Amino acid sequence: MRKPGLRQRLDTIIFGVDTPTGRTFDVILICAIVLSVIAVTLESVKPLQQNYGQLFWGIEWFFTILFTIEYIMRIWVSEQPRRYIFGGLGIIDVLSILPTYLSLVFVGTHYLMTIRILRLLRIFRILKLNHYLGQANIIVDALRRSSQKILVFLFTIIHVVLIMGAVMYVIEGEAAGFDSIPRSVYWAIVTITTVGYGDISPVTPLGQFIASFIMILGYAIIAVPTGIVTAEMSKSKKHTRECSSCGNLIAEPQANYCCVCGDEI
Repeated sequence: MRKPGLRQRLDTIIFGVDTPTGRTFDVILICAIVLSVIAVTLESVKPLQQNYGQLFWGIEWFFTILFTIEYIMRIWVSEQPRRYIFGGLGIIDVLSILPTYLSLVFVGTHYLMTIRILRLLRIFRILKLNHYLGQANIIVDALRRSSQKILVFLFTIIHVVLIMGAVMYVIEGEAAGFDSIPRSVYWAIVTITTVGYGDISPVTPLGQFIASFIMILGYAIIAVPTGIVTAEMSKSKKHTRECSSCGNLIAEPQANYCCVCGDEI
């Protein structure tokens, strides 16, 4: 069943990336997203907030209402509204407008509007950069395949920091800042990740020796998840196919159709 005339025209404008009006709409939308993120970022600067607070408030609500109308129109013209609403882009769209409305109840939540920057993912579709989306699919597939190995690795690290935290709590004690096991575990995490804030540090020779051992161990630990993901990415690339129509890279070996353009592989 064909859409009514108005819905069909709006569908062409909103979703028709291959049409002049559709491309113009998307370019305007991207500009609005960038401007809204810049506005909320500048508002966090105290001198600007004091001098131009009302202006920023007006800009914030202008873009929020604009994106709300756009979100409603996308639902209205979509042939499968539920698919859009619960899809990745639909969830990002609604999350990008919620912070302003939540700020009416929870002060300060409007700064979370910077999540709107995720809406720029549409630029891949607009500029025909599906090849890059295919590369992203390879990374996602590699992370999915290596998730169990990484979970085992993280489980091991949790054991290590708990044990090391308890050991340092016994060795150093409250005088050195290790006044509880949770605080000592925090120190172990900071040290083993080689961050080294320096807010807590051992003072005894034995504690410093253990700290040195944990620091060296940290370099080896950082390399483990990187190696796991890299190995899975290499495996994924071997099974990757390229769509002849749009150039999208497809990592799923069982796929028969392109997830971007829908053409048969």
